[in-house]
This record gives sequence, C-alpha cells and structure tokens, in this order.
Amino acid sequence: MTDPQVERTVKAEFEIVEFDEMVYDEHAEGPKLTRVTIRKRYQGVIEGTGVAEVLTAQDGAGGGYVASERIEGTLDGRQGTFVIQHWGLADGAEQSSEGSIVPNSGTGELAGIAGRAMEREFQVLTLVYTL
Repeated sequence: MTDPQVERTVKAEFEIVEFDEMVYDEHAEGPKLTRVTIRKRYQGVIEGTGVAEVLTAQDGAGGGYVASERIEGTLDGRQGTFVIQHWGLADGAEQSSEGSIVPNSGTGELAGIAGRAMEREFQVLTLVYTL
C-alpha cells in the first residue's frame, strides 16, 4: 500500500529581473492590449528562475491578465521544471488571481506535480500542490 500524497502550501518570493512589454492593440477608448515577457528569480522554497508570457488588458481603472510560466530550479529541494497557468483581475484596489499547475508538466524530480498557483501578495507565488 502506498502513502497518499500530502497537499502542501508554500509561498515563494520572487523578484522581476526583466519586464518586456509590447502593445499590440490600442484605441482612444478602452483598455490597451499588451504582451509581456517577465523573467523572475525565485528565492526560498523555490530556488530558480521563471519565464512568463503574459497577455494583458489594462487601463487606469482596472485590468486583467492571463499567463503561462515555466519555473526551473528546486522546489522543496527537488530539482526540475513545471508550468503554471494563471489569470488575474484588478478593479481599482480589488484584485484577484487564480491558476493551476499544468497537468503532466513536471520534469525531473518534479514529475507528477499537481495543484494550484496564485499571486495574491506582491511578488509572492503561492503554490498548493501534491507531488
């Protein structure tokens, strides 16, 4: 009999080391649409890097994004990569973010990782995962 997988919740701090934004649609009224490449350096429970491709709709009053990000390094001491997809909305001071670890995206010692991914604090990725 095998042990059931235990769900863990971790918070991984990161810094943005590159932010490259390109506007691909903009009108006099309504939000502009952009594509952003964000490169991150993770420290703590995740030691490594992330690269995210982000699509945004944004103006002064609010905005939204969808993103796919590959994280490479160690998570709780296990080496490998995995991909998260997440989205978020901002309406003035109200913000929300939800996401998932892409099924079967884990490699190396992170093969089989599953769970959720959120950014609800400034430059902090929260993962709720099993492995």
